[in-house]
Amino acid sequence: MKAVAALIIGLVALGCSPALSEDNAAGTDQAFNTITVEAHPLAAFDKIEPGKTRFGKLKWRGGLVLTSPSRHFGGWSGLVVDAEGRSFLLISDAGSWMSGEIDYAGDRPVALKDVHLGAIRAKSGEALTRKRNSDAEGLTLVSGTPDKGKVLISFERKHRIGRYEIGKDGLSPALGYVELPPGAKRMKANRGLEAIAVLRAGPNQGSLVAFAESLPDRAGDHTGWLWIKGKPVEIHLTNPGDYDVTDAAGLPDGGLLVLERRFRWSEGVKSRLRLVRRDELKPGERIEGEVLLDATMAQEIDNMEGLAVHAGAAGEVIVTMISDDNFNHLLQRTLLLQFAIEGSDLARAEPDRRAGEHVIEKK
Repeated sequence: MKAVAALIIGLVALGCSPALSEDNAAGTDQAFNTITVEAHPLAAFDKIEPGKTRFGKLKWRGGLVLTSPSRHFGGWSGLVVDAEGRSFLLISDAGSWMSGEIDYAGDRPVALKDVHLGAIRAKSGEALTRKRNSDAEGLTLVSGTPDKGKVLISFERKHRIGRYEIGKDGLSPALGYVELPPGAKRMKANRGLEAIAVLRAGPNQGSLVAFAESLPDRAGDHTGWLWIKGKPVEIHLTNPGDYDVTDAAGLPDGGLLVLERRFRWSEGVKSRLRLVRRDELKPGERIEGEVLLDATMAQEIDNMEGLAVHAGAAGEVIVTMISDDNFNHLLQRTLLLQFAIEGSDLARAEPDRRAGEHVIEKK
């Protein structure tokens, strides 16, 4: 059974899904419309210790397994939420976007409502129907809200970062594109700009930061870019354990959270969340960051690819993650997970931390 499970996990992690063809990812029938999404709560995050709620600096708030009869539901790889964590926008690597509202019971997410779905469109207004063009991976809010604002979306295969607006009819056609760094030409087709975020404060406030899913430098570290005054400069984030980057989100203080994924046949899928403080975000620096969460298949994770943050009512930062099921509905799940972390814990470094050696706190 372990061998079978490992095979399934391997297919999942490598994105092997027969559900969509390369050249019909979004489908020309994908008009702006309302869809139904069912939400089933997770009883706990830890499968072995279901009563456990503290994981390092993170406190478990709740999670949902999401399903929908829509054939376009799935593959969610980028996420943004509003300042209250209610309205949201998702993008799929099959060329879809989805918006709606997260409903809560107290501080626990319990449902999605008022959900709408549509196709990501080119500047011409045509839906992106070929996989080469529609493989959206990263999403960040530039201004406004997920209901009415401006966003950037990064794509791989045909590498680019597009500008879009959100209004009453959902996501606009592409309005233009961000200048990419020369180093982006080194990215492989399916290993492109997986994570993008806008920094919210500090000396680089308003700047874009992006990481390739996998573009190791000579030391094996992650390669990314920080746009300073509109011009991209290269940055590098250490990569203990050989993970891939899947998303990033800007923090209120100007720091950054980075979400990573790792797969090994012997252990299945892992998901790691790291904190990069704003004073580490400097060109030419080797950024270490701090591991906040290192989750394994002993926890309720899947192929975690989307990441967003918002401020909680008590001043804490709420972290929301979503998984990409690769449209492999029999073997994978779309999970929405939420955690809280105290603002003081984000500001304070661990005095004895060592990169890559953090494990989930045990009681």
